[in-house]
Amino acid sequence: MPRRVTFLAKWLWVASVCVASWGDTIHLKNGRTILADHVRENGNRYEYDIGDDTYAIPKSTVDHVDAGGVPVHAGSAAAKVADLPTFSPSDSLANEGSVFAQIVKDGKVDSDVIASLEAKGNAELSATANFIAGKFEFEHGNITRSRDYFENALRFQPDNSTILVYYAALLVRTGKAAEALPYAERAVRSAPQSPDAYTMLGYAQFASDHTKEAVESWKRSLSLRPDPAVEQLLAKAQREQNAESDFSQGESSHFVLHYEGKQTSEVFRAQILSALESDYDDLSRDLGNPPRDSILVTLYTEQAFFDVTHAPSWSGAINDGKLRIPVSGLSSVTPELARVLKHELAHSFINQLSAGRCPTWLHEGIAQMLEPKSLGGDGHQLAVLFKAQQEIPLNALEASFTNFSGVQAYVAYAESLAAVSYINDTYGMGDIQRILQQLSEGNPTEAALRATIHSDYGQLESELAKYLADRYGE
Repeated sequence: MPRRVTFLAKWLWVASVCVASWGDTIHLKNGRTILADHVRENGNRYEYDIGDDTYAIPKSTVDHVDAGGVPVHAGSAAAKVADLPTFSPSDSLANEGSVFAQIVKDGKVDSDVIASLEAKGNAELSATANFIAGKFEFEHGNITRSRDYFENALRFQPDNSTILVYYAALLVRTGKAAEALPYAERAVRSAPQSPDAYTMLGYAQFASDHTKEAVESWKRSLSLRPDPAVEQLLAKAQREQNAESDFSQGESSHFVLHYEGKQTSEVFRAQILSALESDYDDLSRDLGNPPRDSILVTLYTEQAFFDVTHAPSWSGAINDGKLRIPVSGLSSVTPELARVLKHELAHSFINQLSAGRCPTWLHEGIAQMLEPKSLGGDGHQLAVLFKAQQEIPLNALEASFTNFSGVQAYVAYAESLAAVSYINDTYGMGDIQRILQQLSEGNPTEAALRATIHSDYGQLESELAKYLADRYGE
C-alpha cells in the first residue's frame, strides 16, 4: 500500500515505468508507447502479446512500430504468486514423455484418454496420466482441475515424491500452506536426495510460520543443488529470523500475531487483532471464500520492516503471504492504520479467490475500494489524464508495482482504484467476484473481463475515461 503523498501535480507517465526488456514497441500518435513481446498486423488493427495475453489496437491510432530485442516476461500469469518457486523436478515419471502426446491435444487435456489408460489397471501408468494432466492445468492456471488430477494421481501412487511436490505447490499457491506441509514432508521422506522436495518443504514451512525449519530445509536443498531462487528465499527467511528472534506471539480466531514486546502495548495489540477480526467478517461477506489457514501478521519498527521486506521506500505495509505492518510511533489503531490493516487483509482474500492469478491493478484496486478509499480529489486529475490519453495502460499494470518510483506508484494505485470503482459502480461486486473466479480457472485477464463485463482492455479504458469525465471532469 503506498504512503499518502501529494505529487499528483507532478503526474507524468513515462515509458520507463515498464521495467522489463521487451521485443516490440508501439508508438501511438498521442505520444504514448506500448511495450510488447510481439506485434503483428491483422487487417485494420495491430495485435500484440504481453506475457500470456493478446490485445488489439486500431492502426489509425498508431504512428509506427519498432521491432527488436528479446522479451523478458516480467508479468506472466504464472509469476503472480509472490516468491513461489519454479519447480523443475529432476525425476520424471515413467513414460511421462510418451504419454503426454496422448493426453494433451490441441492445448487441452483429453479426459477420455485418461479414463482409457486407467482402465488398463496399471497403477503407475494411471498415476502418470493424471500427473501429466494436473501439471498441465497447474502450469496453465486452472487450479481446480489441477487439484482433481493430482489427487487422482496420488490415489494411484500416494508416496510418489514428484506428484507430492506439485500437489504441495498447488496447495501453497491457494493459501493452504498448513495443508501442504504433510505432503511436502512425505515428499522428502520418499526422496531424501531431491532438492525439489526440500525446496517445497521449506516453502510450506515458511508460509505456515515455521521459519527456523524452512531455513534448514532450504539449506539442505542448496547443498543438493545450487539454485539462485532458493538462495533468495533462504536470505529472506534468515532476515526474518534475525529480526524476529526475540518476538512474542499472540492469537485470535483467524490470526497469529508476531510482535516485539517493547514496541507495542497489550492494549494496542488487542485493538489490532479486534480490528482484523472485524475486517475478516466484512471481507467474508463482501468477497466470500476466506483463507482457510490462520493468517500471519507481524508488527515491525519501520527500520525492521524495510530490513526484512526490502520493500520500496514508498511502501506503507506489505502482504507477501504474511501481513507485515510497520507501527513505529503508534500506540492505538488510528483511522489510517485501520485502513492499512483492511487493505492488506483484502489481498489475502483476493489471492485466495483468484488462485494467485489476479493482476496487480485489480488486486490493488479492490483492496483500496474495500479499505474503504475513494478517489476524492484524485478523480479530477485522473479525468484530465485520461482525456489527454496520458494514463498508464492497464495491461502495463498487471505486474508488480514494487519497481516503480513514488510518483509512478501513486499514479498506478489511483488508476487501479478508478478502474475497480467503475466496475463496481457499473456492474456490482458480484461481477468483481466473477472476474476473480474466471482468473482462478486459468483465464487471462482480458478473457475474464470479456466473460463478465464484456470489455477488453481498450473498451474498459474508454469506458473508464467517460466515467471519470462524467463524475470528476469540469
